[in-house]
Amino acid sequence: MDHQSRVGWAVSGLSVELPSWGFANSGTRFRVFPQAGVPRTPYEKVDDAATVARFTGAARRISLHIPWDRVEDFAALAAYAAERGLTIGGINSNTFQDDDYKLGSLCHPDARIQHRAIDAILECCEIAGVMGSGVVKVWLGDGTNYPGQDDFRARRRRLIDGLRQIHAALPEATRLLLEYKYYEPAFYQTDVQDWGQALSVCEHVGERAQVCVDIGHHAMGVNIEQIVAVLLAEGRLGGFDLNDKKYGDDDLMVGSIDPYQLFRICHELVKGREDGDDPIAAACAGDVVYMLDQSHNIEPKIPALIRSVMALQETFAKALLVDQAALADAQLGGDVLEANRILRDAFDADVRPALAEARSAAGLPADPYRAYLQSGIEERRAAERVGGQGAGWA
Repeated sequence: MDHQSRVGWAVSGLSVELPSWGFANSGTRFRVFPQAGVPRTPYEKVDDAATVARFTGAARRISLHIPWDRVEDFAALAAYAAERGLTIGGINSNTFQDDDYKLGSLCHPDARIQHRAIDAILECCEIAGVMGSGVVKVWLGDGTNYPGQDDFRARRRRLIDGLRQIHAALPEATRLLLEYKYYEPAFYQTDVQDWGQALSVCEHVGERAQVCVDIGHHAMGVNIEQIVAVLLAEGRLGGFDLNDKKYGDDDLMVGSIDPYQLFRICHELVKGREDGDDPIAAACAGDVVYMLDQSHNIEPKIPALIRSVMALQETFAKALLVDQAALADAQLGGDVLEANRILRDAFDADVRPALAEARSAAGLPADPYRAYLQSGIEERRAAERVGGQGAGWA
């Protein structure tokens, strides 16, 4: 397959999931800056996601968050999305924004609150079944703030027990993705702190439990691409929450701070998907969910998501240019500099002309970002959505 055909996969083969909350008002711990034209309902979030899909061609799934996206008729919302060329992505649970969850949710020492959290995620399982989602995603704010506050092993037992009940209730062909984060909102200890803890819990929970990797949820200097390689080998990499960071969980736009890190991650994913000698990794890589998870505090929502889709396409296109056979030869021969050169040359390649050609061939704008800015949609969106409160996390 020639380079143009391989790069073209980033346009025609890559599927990117858009988060409903990425279109809504969001902010920092200090302030939420409202924007004109943000969605006021889940239906308007779907409209915005359809706009991104129309310009990029790659982002045709929308991930929902419960209860932020609660509606009376979830089947009707799924039908509305389908009419606009979208399918429903992951159903994300929220067990961190209620007073009951101050000391945790699934890991809470009070059995009543544990059961309340389990019921909330079981509802997400039901919604996933109604909407044809295929993924229920769990991120927990559970943890402790002070030494001695609670028993580590007891909290782990509660966590595994709760997730087993949820796993048993998953609709057919639906996966449970468990996301980890090394700190925050708890500051002393987090119950699902890192990929190793998440993997261990998933192995106890069941075959359809997999790990979700958020790029921002690691300590500085952590080798995320190595984590990706290990999770692929174990068949437990379920999805990515894609963003970027400078200091902590900054939720900045994909590839905006460290594009080379994103390239190294994509390289492992491409290599895993094409590895004929490792069928577990190949099958796992083929089912990974790529979701943008960004907090657009000061930048306009739709242009930011379009830019992020394009950044991910560019990075995958570069990863697809790596000469895997030559790289394997250099590695086996111990040629350190040559192996590194092969990777670096692919990263340094300008794939934008090839992607523009592939988009044009697919009937898409060669430059989706510029095309959107020139379309006038941003101005009409702001003018039409007045008189209501934007649907944001705050």
